[in-house]
Amino acid sequence: MTVDRSTEYLLSLLHELRNLPMETEWVEFKRNNGNPEEIGEYLSALANSAALMGKVHAYLVWGVDDASQGVVGTTFDPATLRVGGEELESWLLRLLSPKINFRFHSLQVDQKTVVMLEIGAAFRHPVQFKGTEFIRVGSYKKRLKDYPEKERELWRVFDQTPFEREIAAEHVSAGDVLKLLDYPTYFDLLGLPLPEGRNGILDALASDEMIAAGKGGSWNITNLGAVLFAKRLADFRSLKRKALRVVLYKGEGRVETVREQEGTKGYAAGFDGLIGFVTNLLPSNEVIGKAFRKDVPMFPELAIRELVANAIIHQDFHATGTAPMVEIFDHRMEITNPGLPLVKTERFLDSPPKSRNEALASFMRRIGVCEERGSGVDKVVFETEVFQLPAPLFETTDEHTCAVLFSHREFKDMDKDDRIRACYLHACLKYVQRDFMTNTTLRERFGIEDKNSAMASRIIKDAITSGLIRCHDESVGSKARKYLPGWVE
Repeated sequence: MTVDRSTEYLLSLLHELRNLPMETEWVEFKRNNGNPEEIGEYLSALANSAALMGKVHAYLVWGVDDASQGVVGTTFDPATLRVGGEELESWLLRLLSPKINFRFHSLQVDQKTVVMLEIGAAFRHPVQFKGTEFIRVGSYKKRLKDYPEKERELWRVFDQTPFEREIAAEHVSAGDVLKLLDYPTYFDLLGLPLPEGRNGILDALASDEMIAAGKGGSWNITNLGAVLFAKRLADFRSLKRKALRVVLYKGEGRVETVREQEGTKGYAAGFDGLIGFVTNLLPSNEVIGKAFRKDVPMFPELAIRELVANAIIHQDFHATGTAPMVEIFDHRMEITNPGLPLVKTERFLDSPPKSRNEALASFMRRIGVCEERGSGVDKVVFETEVFQLPAPLFETTDEHTCAVLFSHREFKDMDKDDRIRACYLHACLKYVQRDFMTNTTLRERFGIEDKNSAMASRIIKDAITSGLIRCHDESVGSKARKYLPGWVE
C-alpha cells in the first residue's frame, strides 16, 4: 500500500481545516485566484509558517470562502495551468529553494470542486520563492526579512528538529503502521521476542521513536521509522528518492551500464540483502596476504559494509533528488552519499563519530551494522592492508562525499600519490592502535622485501615532505625511527 491521500482522508482533513476558528498561519482559503506568482509566494510563506508552528504540513485550499469557510467551489485547475508553456507544478518546484514536498489534490464536495495544495513544512532553511522568503503574520503573507524576530525563531526551530524526528506519514491507523513497517525485522535485529498483541508491537516501536501517537488513536510514522524499516521506501513520498542505488559498469567509466538496481526496503531491514547483492556482483582476485594465498572477492566484505553504513548514516537527507550510491567498475568501487562530512576527510580514521543523523547512527550501532566507538574507517584501512590493496581514497565534491576502494595492484604499478596515501593511512592506523609506523611496518604493508628498505624510505620521505607524517624522534638513527601522522602534536 502507499501513503497517498484517499478521498475519505482528504474530505476529513478539509472538514477539520474548515472547523478552525479562522485562517491561521498554516492554512489559507481561496476561491479562484490561480495567479502562479502568488501561489509560489504562498508556498514559501505557508511552508515557513508550518515549521514555525510545529506543523508537518500547511494547506492552501481553493473553493472555500475565507470568511464563512463554507464550500463555494472553484474553477482553478492546477493540472491544466501552464506558465510560459511549463506545467505549474514543475514551474513552482524550479523556483523554490530549497525544494520542498508539495502536492495538489482535487476533490468533490456537494458537487463542487475543491482543490487542496498540501505543503510540507520547511526544513533546515527558510523556503524562498524567486530568491525571496515569505512568512505568514496572522492571515497575511509578508516578506520574512521584514520580521527579524520571526526569522530568528524559525532558525531556532531548524536547529532543534533533526531529520529523524520529522514525520514521514501522519494520521496512519494502527493496522496500516504494521502494513507499512517491517516490524518483525525490528525485533529480530534487536534480539527481542515478538510481542503477542498489536499494542505491544506499537508500544515498542513508539519507545524507539519509530512512530509517535497522533490524533484520535492514529499514529505518525517518523522519518527514523520509515527510513530504517519501510517495507517499501516508495510508500513514503518524501523518502522514495532516498533508496540506495547500485550500478555495475563495464570498464572504468560510466558509459556502459551492465546492471543497475535500486533498493526498496528501509536501510536496516534491507542492509544484509544489499551487502549480499553487492558482493555477488564482484569478481574474485587471487590475493597473497600475510601467509596465505586464496581467491577472495575483489574488495573485502567488511570494508564494503563499513563504507556503505557510513554513507547511509552520514548522508544529508535534506539534499533533494539524490541518495547514497554504490558504483562498481572493473578495478574500483565508489560509495557516494549526499552531503559534506562533518570532519575533514584526512581525519576520517581517527576522529570520534560525528553524524548529522544521530538517532539513525545510534540505532544502526545498536544492531551491529556499524562501529560504536568510531567511524569504522580503521577497519576499512586494516582490511585493505591485510589484502595488500591500494589505500582507500576519501574525497568530496561540492555536494557529496565519496569513498573509493581499489582492486589489487602490484606495488610497482602504484603511482606516487597511491604510495603516499597508503603511508599516511598506515601511520594513522598505527597511531589509533597506540603504536608507531616504522620502515619495517611500511614494508610489510606494501609487501616490500627487507633488502629493498630504501624503497620504503623514499615513500616515508615523500610523505614527510607532503606534511602528512612526521618523525617521532629525529635524534635516533634512521633505522630506528618511528613516525606519526602529521596532525599529532
